[in-house]
Amino acid sequence: MHQQTEMGEGSIRKRKESQNGSTGYSMDCQTEDQQPVKATVLQKDVGLLTGISMIVGTMIGSGIFISPKAVLLYTGAVGPCLITWAACGVLSTLGALCYAELGTMITKSGGEYPYLMEAFGSLVAYLYSWTTIMVLKPSSFAIITLSFAEYASTPFYPSCTPPLVITKCLSAAAILLIVAVNCLSVKLASYVQNFFTLAKLFILLVIVVAGIVMLAKGHTENLSNAFDGTSTSIGAIGLAFYNGLWAYDGWNQLNFITEELKDPFRNLPLAILIGIPLVSVCYVFVNIAYFTVMTTSELLLSPAVAVTFGDRVLYPLSWIIPLFVVFSTFGSANGSCFTAGRLAYVSGREGHMVKILSFISLRRYTPSPALIFNGVLAIFYIIPTDINTLINYFSFAQWLFYGLTALALIVMRFTRKELHRPVKVPIVIAGLMVLVSCYLVLAPIIDKPDLEYLYCTVFIFSGLLLYYPFIHRKVKWGRSLMNPITMHLQLLLEVVPPEKTE
Repeated sequence: MHQQTEMGEGSIRKRKESQNGSTGYSMDCQTEDQQPVKATVLQKDVGLLTGISMIVGTMIGSGIFISPKAVLLYTGAVGPCLITWAACGVLSTLGALCYAELGTMITKSGGEYPYLMEAFGSLVAYLYSWTTIMVLKPSSFAIITLSFAEYASTPFYPSCTPPLVITKCLSAAAILLIVAVNCLSVKLASYVQNFFTLAKLFILLVIVVAGIVMLAKGHTENLSNAFDGTSTSIGAIGLAFYNGLWAYDGWNQLNFITEELKDPFRNLPLAILIGIPLVSVCYVFVNIAYFTVMTTSELLLSPAVAVTFGDRVLYPLSWIIPLFVVFSTFGSANGSCFTAGRLAYVSGREGHMVKILSFISLRRYTPSPALIFNGVLAIFYIIPTDINTLINYFSFAQWLFYGLTALALIVMRFTRKELHRPVKVPIVIAGLMVLVSCYLVLAPIIDKPDLEYLYCTVFIFSGLLLYYPFIHRKVKWGRSLMNPITMHLQLLLEVVPPEKTE
């Protein structure tokens, strides 16, 4: 229920909602040409191609180009390294299939949020949205744009590292540009995503073809005796999987925009079954290509593996590698922004965040307040000097929520048997994801039990300080404080509450 304040003559008209007898307020858009008016809800503008691009484009960031060496470091040899990359792809696909069942059973945007809400109730869903909206999504957005800024500015400083202030200003500019694109049009953001996804697939194809050529020339010495030196430590193998799965992160992105998918019952599982195996094949073959020109020692010492590969194989065209890394990071940042806005939008709609985040642009049909909020937080996160440390310590929380979501699928098999399931995966797959998630939550903490993990846990549960008075108790003075702020933001941004649809 949206409670709004009177907003001035001529600019707001009272609208009766016949479905539930309540009253709200919406902008009065006066135009000379009377055109059919769309409902003020997010439009179904995302097709299969854009869905695949959203998955592929968000999963493939800078990691595969810069530092795939962590998996090699923990596995100890080429053979188990390649097997780990392939196994991580299989695990990601299995996890995404669980999400396909959930996404076609509960066709709401917001990723894990509506599934946790349905299975475990309001409190668990709120803690997820609090952690993800306030830390995980905006800080990830900031890190991706910082990678973009570093590679984009490097050519202008050939003999030294770009100044930190330049990198951060360029990162902030990228955040503002991406947020503006996403606020202007869903279709424009989709075109941007499709273009940059094709660009990064092109450069991956170049690396793979170059690797095949090197193999044909007989450069196979690094691939022979591929299992010599294999690590037998269970802990080390677990950390190799942890780093590999981090490179695959983003396989759940399409579930954040389910309400905007055309024919989600078909396109959601199809995009998953095309997109994630495509990324998996690319990752394995790109790593094979790296090993055709670099020994394990050289790969571990390389600051940016793809750049080293380009210098040895593609010269004098080696400059295209850093250029396409720029394209890749920009496309990944666009996908991150697109999906983050939808989580904040759904959370605001459900009353777990301030209502203004659930408002939609009257002209553009985009969740612009939610997108702007995510962008503002991301700009704040580029200010600290070591944001990567923050992400590393909070990553265990991401896998905690992945595990809870897989558990939600199992729980609803028994508690919500009446729900229609167009896609139904074997329950053992969900059980496997719960076990993998439990390990990935505990592995980094057991390996290096820093106090920072405790601080992150305290932050997650600090959300309860807001949940109890404002959501559980619904204190009135909170609404009286937000109403004038909501009113002015609504007028400034030209946004309205979403209409209720059945």
